[in-house]
Amino acid sequence: MTTAHNRAEEALARRLMAQLDEAEYSVRIENGRLRISATTFYIPDLCVIPRALEDPKLDDSSLEIYAEPVPLVVEVWSPSTGNYDVGTKLLEYQQRGDLEIWRIHPIERTLIAWRRLPDGSYAETLHNAGSVRPLALPQVSIELESLFPRRAQSRGG
Repeated sequence: MTTAHNRAEEALARRLMAQLDEAEYSVRIENGRLRISATTFYIPDLCVIPRALEDPKLDDSSLEIYAEPVPLVVEVWSPSTGNYDVGTKLLEYQQRGDLEIWRIHPIERTLIAWRRLPDGSYAETLHNAGSVRPLALPQVSIELESLFPRRAQSRGG
């Protein structure tokens, strides 16, 4: 992945971990498997897993796979996977019933949030500044600008 992709993913993970109660949630970075079908799962760039979904009966050799909807799934745009993430994975996450799905675009410096509505449909919102609060994680507030490296200031001549 690109440096911009990795920086945005890492910055978001740090901010989520700082704001979520570790006893209630875990933040998975490129290793939480979300079940799509009996034989298929996706590994998003980042997802928030309620500890209540973790199976205490599993030992350390069991794959960590979640069939239940999770509060937040995040994909960070990259040139190699950007179209697949939105064209394929987004629809599968919605069919799973995940409560909120984000697509962060580090080049455009934007975040698109798809939030599940009570009727099962999703509302789409584009954010390009300010703070974003995941509806299922009301204690969390992410300043969008904090996910992207500062732009270099040009010097007058």
